[in-house]
Amino acid sequence: MSEDSFDLVVIGGGPGGYVAAIRAAQLGMNVACVEKRGALGGTCLNVGCIPSKALLQSSHHYQTANHELAAHGVKTASVTLDLAAMMARKDKVVAELTKGIEFLLKKNKVSRVDGAGAVTAADTVTVKAGKGKARVLKAENILIATGSDTAPLAGVKIDEKRIVSSTGALSLAKVPKDMVVIGAGVIGLELGSVWRRLGSKVTVVEFLDGILPGMDGEVRAQMRRILSRQGMAFKLSTKVTTARPSKSGVSLTVAPVNGGPEETLKADLVLVAIGRRPYTDGLGLDRLGVEMDKRGFVKVDEDFQTNVAGVFAIGDVIGGAMLAHKAEDEGVAVAEILAGQAGHVNYETIPGVVYTHPEVASVGLGEEKLKEDGVAYNVGKFPFSANSRARVNADADGFVKVLADAAGDRVLGVHIIGPAAGELIQEAVSVMEFGGSAEDMARTCHAHPGLYEALKEAAMAVDGRAIHI
Repeated sequence: MSEDSFDLVVIGGGPGGYVAAIRAAQLGMNVACVEKRGALGGTCLNVGCIPSKALLQSSHHYQTANHELAAHGVKTASVTLDLAAMMARKDKVVAELTKGIEFLLKKNKVSRVDGAGAVTAADTVTVKAGKGKARVLKAENILIATGSDTAPLAGVKIDEKRIVSSTGALSLAKVPKDMVVIGAGVIGLELGSVWRRLGSKVTVVEFLDGILPGMDGEVRAQMRRILSRQGMAFKLSTKVTTARPSKSGVSLTVAPVNGGPEETLKADLVLVAIGRRPYTDGLGLDRLGVEMDKRGFVKVDEDFQTNVAGVFAIGDVIGGAMLAHKAEDEGVAVAEILAGQAGHVNYETIPGVVYTHPEVASVGLGEEKLKEDGVAYNVGKFPFSANSRARVNADADGFVKVLADAAGDRVLGVHIIGPAAGELIQEAVSVMEFGGSAEDMARTCHAHPGLYEALKEAAMAVDGRAIHI
């Protein structure tokens, strides 16, 4: 066994892990980053955020060429799908970004260690790669950044052929004629949108009574109407009891959650997208005595340290919003804390985005939560149908909603359905980060014509003075 000593050993080369490693190295630490996948970037880059957005972009172009360009005076004789080329482009994007992370680690003198890492003592990480000798890394501090994995569903066995996880749904060799998506969360709706645009008849089965759980209720209801209009079918308050794959497809048995007759759904392909679970397999945390909750999330204190001194954790593995950008911010924070600085994450201003079309974006609290907490608030809304740029672009579905404290006008939440919602939400994030008010947004000059004017108008509407509605 070879042995090396480091100030920090990070287990996991995803968004949280590699960002933490780079920031720690910038702060003068000797850092190693352990990754067993063989490629850096974690689930997000390899089989999550990046490949799914590549396919969302490509499939949107395909749908636009097929159904929307004629209205702009662009006539296309015939549009055909080259799925292999679309997948190749997706893979190229992933490969280029992976190499970019490799370059960043080298640039910042972070030691990359390939293999499966396990914490064998509070100051030791043992890395095994294939049949080779184990490598022992001594560490002043250890950071667990191993992310999450697809949550299983009882009675449904994922084989990545007929019944797939999000990973399998990113690499299909042909477009399924009929596709059932189990789960109406972000992953299910995004990947369901990809394959619907490419020609699949998509049915979404959801245990709860609405889509996009956790988001503002008005947003959830409006997005269901929009996606239904696009051709996506929904079976809400419905549970899946069995799934029987065959050479020709899958037979799903479903039933109402509150009781009622069972129904059989036939599909060429089934996507299981009911959520994510923390990935701690093989890390040795039980043996070390690291505390975890009933769902398997690692418990940490305000400094991201576990109950074992010197062992820290961030990202999906500690729960909360299971988002790459949340993990990145935590990675920076823990590196700065280790360097004696005041690392901090403001969990009240972490945005969430659904990259369907139109996009959905949210930051802060929704109306249901404000009512539950007994907070008095004012609402300002503005539809994209009244926004000049959205109308020019023929992309005017959705609205902006601003929720502000009734007493002090501080912005408590902003919710957007509409074109480029994921970009527009950043203005709201910045305003909230600085404790800004709806009045601040309303009196900030926005260039005309722009989609962002809808934010300004919604903020003006909080005080009942929107101009264009």
